Amino acid sequence: MDRVGNLMVGLSKRLLTIAEHVPQGSKLADIGSDHALLPVYLAQRGITASAIAGELNAGPYAAALKQVEEAGLRSFIEVRQGDGLEVIASGEVDVITIAGMGGLLIVQILTQGVAKLNQVQRMILQPNVGEEVVRRWLVEHDWFLSEEYIIQEDGKIYEVLVADRSEQAKDLNQSLYQERQIAGKTVNKERLIAMGPYLLTQADPIWIQKWQDELFKLQRIVEQLSRSELEASLQRQQQIQNEMIEIQEVIACSQKVKPSFK
Repeated sequence: MDRVGNLMVGLSKRLLTIAEHVPQGSKLADIGSDHALLPVYLAQRGITASAIAGELNAGPYAAALKQVEEAGLRSFIEVRQGDGLEVIASGEVDVITIAGMGGLLIVQILTQGVAKLNQVQRMILQPNVGEEVVRRWLVEHDWFLSEEYIIQEDGKIYEVLVADRSEQAKDLNQSLYQERQIAGKTVNKERLIAMGPYLLTQADPIWIQKWQDELFKLQRIVEQLSRSELEASLQRQQQIQNEMIEIQEVIACSQKVKPSFK
């Protein structure tokens, strides 16, 4: 039973990975809250001091409100309807979670609400696709990617990115994405951003599977382009083939050595 006597909710592996990185005593904003499962879970376990569950559309907003009410947690969690970070005021929260949407949308939400992040100390972001776009945004806005995880659930692969505010963010990011040698292979900043600076050195089987799947998709594109005689198609085909070689080399070298980056 929880702190107010109601049945404890459970989380998927994906959301549980996010929950495990919310610091004790946090004031949380969960954007795109999906039935407010994450805020309810954290509040029930006394991890968060308060939480805001944000939803844009009426249906998800009503579902989140119902979940919070049934859990008896209206004094701990406030459900608000609005677009992205519009649901919070500047300085109101110190941790933000955004999960289950594309990387481009996550970046759009953060960019539009960047003024609301001045007191936020941690963001835990789980893009369904476009992780590279999110990593690049974090670098450009001086957030340090302190941890990243890759998990598989119900046949789908997810990455969870944990970003922290730091006065040393520029230096930390420079070190994190500095060109490095892995088993004789030079890996540059762009490749680290694309494939994950921590994940790349860990060579997790799930990470390898993800990039093997990506290679398969790229091969399909190459096959389609090969049917065209246009110069632009031939150039694009060569670019993709070069990228495929790069990915294959990185996977092979990562499997040879797994240095601990942290």
